[in-house]
Amino acid sequence: MALDENWFTETVLDEGLAFSLRIKERLHAEQSPYQRIEVFETLHWGRLMAIDGCVMLTERDNFLYHEMMVHPAMFTHAEPHTVLIIGGGDCGTLQEVLRHPNVARVVQVEIDERVTRIAERFFPELTAMNGDPRCDLRFEDGVKFVRRTATACFDVVIIDSTDPIGPAQELFGSGFLRQIHRILRPGGVLAQQSESPLLHEKNILKPLHRSLAEAGFARRVTLCFPVPSYPSGWWSCTLAGKACEVRDFRRTAAAARPFTTRYYNEDVHRGSLAVPEFCRGAFDG
Repeated sequence: MALDENWFTETVLDEGLAFSLRIKERLHAEQSPYQRIEVFETLHWGRLMAIDGCVMLTERDNFLYHEMMVHPAMFTHAEPHTVLIIGGGDCGTLQEVLRHPNVARVVQVEIDERVTRIAERFFPELTAMNGDPRCDLRFEDGVKFVRRTATACFDVVIIDSTDPIGPAQELFGSGFLRQIHRILRPGGVLAQQSESPLLHEKNILKPLHRSLAEAGFARRVTLCFPVPSYPSGWWSCTLAGKACEVRDFRRTAAAARPFTTRYYNEDVHRGSLAVPEFCRGAFDG
C-alpha cells in the first residue's frame, strides 16, 4: 500500500495493477492484535475502511458486496431461521441477514473485535441493527467456534472473510468446510466470499471448489457481481448446498421481498448464476 497526502492506493503486485481513491484525510489508524485497521474520508467514495492496506469497504459501493453475500443464499434456502456468519466484522452482512423477517437467530463470530467497534464509530449505517434481539455477536476464532458447535444446527452459514491469507487461510480448506457441512441442517446453504473470478480463478476458486467437494458439498456454483473498489472490480460469492440444489431459488419470494435493496433482485440473482465461458466446468458442480 502506498499513501501520499492525497491518495490511498491498494496495489496487487503479482497482477501489476493498483486501485486508488483520492482522500481528504485519515480519520483513524490502529494496530489491533490481528491486523492494521485504517479509516479514511475520501473525496467521492465516502468513508473507506482498509485492513493491512487492502480496501475492505467504501460507503459508495459496499451494498453490492453485502447484498450479494446474503440474499442469494437466503432465498436459495427453503426457509432459513438460523444463520451463522464467520467474519463480517463491519456488520454489513449481518444487517442484510436481519432484514429477513423469518430469521429467528443470527450468530456472528468475528475474530477481531476492533473491526466491529471501529465500524460502529465510523460506519453506523452498517451497524444500526447490532442491537437486534435476534443477534448474537461473538468475538473469537471462527474455526474453533465451528469445531465445538453441535451437528445440524444452522440453516445458512455465510463466510464473510478477508483474503485467504493469515487468519482467514484455514476458512478455505476442506477440513474447515467439512465442519461447516456437519453443522448445517439438511437443505442448508453455505455462502463463501471467493475473491475475483478474473484474478483468482486458478489459485483460489478452483481449489475452493475442490475443497467444497471433498467436504461433501455436491452442488456448488460461483455467482459473479461487480464491486468497483475491489481488485479487478469483479468479485464473487460461492454457494454450496447440503442436499440442496443451489441453482434453484425462491423467485416469487425474492420478487416480493419485504425490504428494499439497491442491487439485488430476482433478475440479478438469476443472471448471476450464469457461468462465464472461461469458467465453465470449473466454478460449478
